[in-house]
Amino acid sequence: MSESILTVETDGPVATLTMNRPEKRNAMNDALLDALDAFFAAPPPGVRVAVLAGRGGHYCAGLDLSEHAERDAEATLLHSRGWHAALERVQLGGLPVVSAMAGAVIGGGLELATATHVRVADATARFQLPEGRRGIFVGGGASVRVGRILGPDRMTEMMLTGRSYGAEEGLSLGLAHYVVEEGAALAHAQELAHRIAGNAQLSNYIVIQALARIGDMSRGDGLFTESLATAIAQTSPDAREGLAAFLDKRAPRFR
Repeated sequence: MSESILTVETDGPVATLTMNRPEKRNAMNDALLDALDAFFAAPPPGVRVAVLAGRGGHYCAGLDLSEHAERDAEATLLHSRGWHAALERVQLGGLPVVSAMAGAVIGGGLELATATHVRVADATARFQLPEGRRGIFVGGGASVRVGRILGPDRMTEMMLTGRSYGAEEGLSLGLAHYVVEEGAALAHAQELAHRIAGNAQLSNYIVIQALARIGDMSRGDGLFTESLATAIAQTSPDAREGLAAFLDKRAPRFR
């Protein structure tokens, strides 16, 4: 994995990944996508949570259009499917991922952010899907992930007009979960990451795996899957420890 395009720093159970293309506002090229995919395919031993940020005051300005212009229809189809595979690994690879968002969270950057589980925006964050204004269409999963957050009506308007939402608007729409002052997103994201790392790992894993899938199911299938997840989580050693710690009024000591 290239240290020049994606830096990884670990602090105990938390790894902070920083996209490092500041001259491009961290626009996503193939090398950066491959580096992210490689990390989530095989996280370092002991890492329980990842924080994802961008260098230079921007999270990610989306697809690097200089690469897009060189692809024909077949290559574009395969490239889109490559994005889908990589972002599935971010969302469902097993690690909770916290985004620290500033500046541009645009197009593919918003697709990446909505594949993460907790999103912290600073006051400079701007959310946009400008593809409709550029004669193209989303290809990294926005029609599913962003569409389910905003609803198809709002997403259609956003793509047709190229409208940009600020941090507080993004919070109200669900694109961000927290808004903090300018420059504070990374510290807050890391604080949340350490808190999440203190949870039982099995519980974190089931939350990540079950809820996204239940959202795709019928009501009956979802309720049955919830019961299965409950049976696994609540009969684990960590669940017994969590209950004992609550009754003893102490912090749990999970495996």
